[in-house]
Amino acid sequence: MLRCRGYTKTMIRRSTFLAGLASATAIVAATTANVRASTTAIGIDLESVTYPFPVAFLPLVLEAHDVRMAYMDVAPQGQPNGKTIVLLHGKNFYGLYWERTIRESIARGYRVVVPDQIGWGKSSKAAIAYSFDLLAGNTAKLLDACGVERVHLVGHSTGGMLATRFARMYPERLERLVLEDSIGMEDYRRVVPPPPFDALYAQELALDASGIQRIFSNYLADPSHIGIFAQAIDVELGVLQSADYPQRARVSALAYRMIYEEPVCYEYDLVAAPSLVVTGAADHTAPFASFASPAARQVLGHIPLLGERTARTLQHGRFVEIAGAGHVPHLEQPEPFYRALFNFLEQA
Repeated sequence: MLRCRGYTKTMIRRSTFLAGLASATAIVAATTANVRASTTAIGIDLESVTYPFPVAFLPLVLEAHDVRMAYMDVAPQGQPNGKTIVLLHGKNFYGLYWERTIRESIARGYRVVVPDQIGWGKSSKAAIAYSFDLLAGNTAKLLDACGVERVHLVGHSTGGMLATRFARMYPERLERLVLEDSIGMEDYRRVVPPPPFDALYAQELALDASGIQRIFSNYLADPSHIGIFAQAIDVELGVLQSADYPQRARVSALAYRMIYEEPVCYEYDLVAAPSLVVTGAADHTAPFASFASPAARQVLGHIPLLGERTARTLQHGRFVEIAGAGHVPHLEQPEPFYRALFNFLEQA
């Protein structure tokens, strides 16, 4: 179910939620046991993880580090429509979770480019000063290497922050912008004290199977849908076993520092391209809530309200709320998400 513009808060009955949470806990526990019993460590660059389409690598030099940026460049099926969609992943994801979005897009004639940003997925895990300017510049270099001039840009979660910065830096390359449950629609610095880097790093080092369960369960409107994250959970549990995990944890902490220090919510009025803001009705993602006071937690993470406000701030924005979805509508409620996405992209 879609609701455009007007915001109606979706209520989840406590009994249903608790039942779903119990089911989710059982599923994740079974997944965890299965992974520990049947898999070995997964390298932090996901060398042993198979992506749904061929992966290529763009060599880059960043702060004197030779790094590789992984990406999928997928040709359209049937009659090409001459358009290219770029999909930007979120903080706890990488290109793999866009599989259905890629398939839906190429079936409609789109070429699709899906990078793993430096620091994520199959790309190098360099300990550098991460910034959205840097990631946007890397994305532009990738498009140059692929021979792509203009794109429809779809960013999810942290990828929405990156998409916003790309839109500001490279407006001439942007046809349409889609923000799916973007974080950064609020300035965390206003209510959360600066998290020390060592605290962010320690939090990542302390992550275990139960922590992974909480992360992914919190993304859902209905925790019984945890199965949609089974592959992501498998990968994360394997990476935890890697001897190089401390390097991954350091890079993750650096990424969180970037998210905190570089709000993009003041840039929306600079975006001239037609823009769609999509949020799950039950999304309450607030990245730094653990560092906030109880009072501050009450005002953080009201994503549907923030999405509606963002759509009004964008020069040519519209807002769609998807019922029954949390932080990842393209996985939890794919049909209404794709209906909203392609209706927007294919408008005259």
